[in-house]
Amino acid sequence: MYLTPQNILLAGATGLTGEHLLDRLLNEPTVERVLAPTRRPLAEHPHLENPVGELLDLLPQLDGKVCTAFCCLGSTIKQAGSQQAFRAIDHDLIVAFAARAREMGARHLLVISALGADADSSVFYNKVKGETEESLKAQNWPQLTIARPSLLLGSRDEARLGEQLAAPVMRWVPGKYRGIEATVLARAMWRLALEEDAGVRIIESDQLRKLGR
Repeated sequence: MYLTPQNILLAGATGLTGEHLLDRLLNEPTVERVLAPTRRPLAEHPHLENPVGELLDLLPQLDGKVCTAFCCLGSTIKQAGSQQAFRAIDHDLIVAFAARAREMGARHLLVISALGADADSSVFYNKVKGETEESLKAQNWPQLTIARPSLLLGSRDEARLGEQLAAPVMRWVPGKYRGIEATVLARAMWRLALEEDAGVRIIESDQLRKLGR
């Protein structure tokens, strides 16, 4: 059985995956409205509402009913500047966004986590990702879809040297560890949004690649 999301809330629309997902949503005839708060303005579109500012400040101002929420927020420790700043984005902001989406009526949250997410991990990055997943589960969503992609492949506005060096290798490693194109991930996220499967689903990178073909 499938649901058709009509009113969408999207965080991270200017990111590598978020921009591809936004383009797909705006070209879906079943989508009536996309509410996408961003720090910099997006190109105008008749089905797009684009509040501009810091997301944490914008959250209380968002209005209107939504049925599905996508969270494509994500950073790195280097990009954020510190472990504390990274956690503020990749845990606190994501959890706050999800809570606001639930208040606005969303029944399905789809969030991009990371391969290896584990609240008990000794690796700080993986630990924070895992703790975020646990915090979202605690919100008791009717439907929660957690995507765990491997290294995201694609052209970013900002350079990430480590990803650039790893990308050629990650295109060829086997199974779920192989890198995944952001366009493929965006297609997978949309297809997952159309599925009615109550409860929590965790989709690993190899499954995401199949769904996004």
